[in-house]
Amino acid sequence: MTADSQPHPALRVCLLGATGTIGRATLRALVQRGHDVVCFVRPRSGGTSALDGATVRIVDMGDPAAIAREGFRGERFDAVVSCMASRTGAPRDARAVDYQAHVDVLAAAKDAGVGRFVLLSAICVQKPLLAFQQAKLAFETALIDSGLTYSIVRPTAFFKSLSGQFERVKRGKPFLVFGDGTLTACKPISDGDLAEYLADCLEDDRRWNRVLPIGGPGEAITPRQQGEALFEMLGRKPRFSHVPVALLDGIIGVLSVIGRLVPSLAVKAELARIGRYYATESMLVLNPETGRYDANATPSTGTETLFDFYKTLVAGGAAPELGDHAVF
Repeated sequence: MTADSQPHPALRVCLLGATGTIGRATLRALVQRGHDVVCFVRPRSGGTSALDGATVRIVDMGDPAAIAREGFRGERFDAVVSCMASRTGAPRDARAVDYQAHVDVLAAAKDAGVGRFVLLSAICVQKPLLAFQQAKLAFETALIDSGLTYSIVRPTAFFKSLSGQFERVKRGKPFLVFGDGTLTACKPISDGDLAEYLADCLEDDRRWNRVLPIGGPGEAITPRQQGEALFEMLGRKPRFSHVPVALLDGIIGVLSVIGRLVPSLAVKAELARIGRYYATESMLVLNPETGRYDANATPSTGTETLFDFYKTLVAGGAAPELGDHAVF
């Protein structure tokens, strides 16, 4: 809501990335607000049966003509909300989805009369060392320069990316950490809390034409704290297995050399670089003057903590599908 807390008219919204966990949560938040939502879904995305309350259009996001023809269809839209992202983060995938597909949607959106664009980006673009970060940052720049009213949301870590070790710990195995488990920290945010924040960006003019880093409620937590909490909830003595960062460096080095001859291994090298990045960089606001991550400068929103989510898993709740971003 805007500062005056007045009700807002329903908007016709194009939603991208609706079949992902955050996309589905965002759809629910938009529908609850009374918006008319049209989901552009990539072929073979799956999960379209769960998109209740929306119109679903299958669109080849790699074809600019198809985006206009099968997506917008010459109709008028008020806003685009994008939760779309490359599935792996590998260079070709990142360039095609995180950058080019978004640029093509932006062009078609302007033709469709769109005035607002809410982009789900990532806080890690503050330090763009990887292909997918560079692709996301390039589109952020294009969106800012587009003339549309924009909100660029850069969330910290997601619950699903921090729950990958739940089953192994439940089976009695140790919790894996890089180094001593305190190299990094984050303020995890739930799908539901992030979805509410994204939907509110359509209504709250204080979030317009801004880049918005956002985390979940509570203090920043380290991987070691995550593991300790899991063991306590399961009633077990903490057990950790420490993985040296140098091991990742060695893997990256070998894959990079062989990847010059075998392209598939070059992709694996990039995926290993992604793993190393998350093992050594905090998902918090980066202070450009000090070069250090600042938990106090990382805004918080929502009500659900990662430890609340862990309690749900321990009680028998369904664990999220990790997909291509599973590390362990």
